[in-house]
Amino acid sequence: MAKFEHVLEPMERISEVLFGIIIVLTFTCALRFTRMDSGSVHTMLWGAIGCSVAWGLIDAVFYILGCLSERGHNIKLLRLVRATRDPQEAKEIIGSVLPPLLAANIRDEEYERLHRKALEMPEPPYRPPIIKHDLLGAAAVFLLAFGSIFPVIIPFTFMTNPRWALHVSNGIAIILLFTAGYALGKYAAPHPWRVGVAMVILGTAMVGLAIALGG
Repeated sequence: MAKFEHVLEPMERISEVLFGIIIVLTFTCALRFTRMDSGSVHTMLWGAIGCSVAWGLIDAVFYILGCLSERGHNIKLLRLVRATRDPQEAKEIIGSVLPPLLAANIRDEEYERLHRKALEMPEPPYRPPIIKHDLLGAAAVFLLAFGSIFPVIIPFTFMTNPRWALHVSNGIAIILLFTAGYALGKYAAPHPWRVGVAMVILGTAMVGLAIALGG
């Protein structure tokens, strides 16, 4: 994930990996309800790959749309700040984009300085542009969502016994779920290993639900 750390936020990176793992698990675990012969494994592999490609592309497109939406919202707020001459109104607009804890501890003089800075800035574009960072982020989203399936399906490509391949695949998936949960815990919780265990339980439950609903 290190190569994407300057493109995607930690939660975005971890989420894409988790989504990819859960998607492929719905395919591999569904093998339990088949004859588990070479034909079933072949169908499962292509289904998992195709679904992951589709999911990665869709998520990449929505990532770009999200970037444009956020940038457009920021442009709108900048226009509102530049249009007002009321210090209190400017303070409310600027405070709405700051973290609440930070906004509550900024003095009025600092809000006024930020307002003056906004007035000195050049006119913002009419519509939000797509920038290089958006395309890199979309590519990272696709690669994470698509690439995360391969450790789980690799056992089916070289193990001749599908049942043993399924056991190994599930073990790999559990390790990946725990690792992703642990990474999330390091980012946002005091006890990362607990988040790792919770992610294994949650991921397993979500896969079971998806299979039960015909996913």
